Amino acid sequence: MSRIFALKPFRRPRLWSGLWLLAVSGVVVLSLVNLSGLPPVPEGGDKVEHFLAYALLSASAMQLFATRRGCVLVAALLVALGVGLEFAQGALTTTRMADPRDALANTLGVLTGLATLFTPLRGMLLAVDTRLRPRRAA
Repeated sequence: MSRIFALKPFRRPRLWSGLWLLAVSGVVVLSLVNLSGLPPVPEGGDKVEHFLAYALLSASAMQLFATRRGCVLVAALLVALGVGLEFAQGALTTTRMADPRDALANTLGVLTGLATLFTPLRGMLLAVDTRLRPRRAA
């Protein structure tokens, strides 16, 4: 199982995977907290927010994981997360409601991010990581 989730050969794998996990955690928290104090978004704007959040999570996962199998599995897990959070909004909160259209927007975002796996963009983070100067020994 660990080979499936192997990361690309980064100089700073903990930094990049930690930032990605922080982003995933941020989506989870923002999906479940009361956001009623924020200004309203235009009609359908929340679908764009859902799409963009999951597209970024998915595209950044494509940057991290070394195997296509791992990338596809992570994409499937992100879809499950998006659907699960929609159920959780309906069941666990009083200020949010489950919306199947949000789950669809999440899924379309994940698929868009997954599509970057088949473009030259798939190695962008690795290129940036290798160009960063190594830390100096103290």
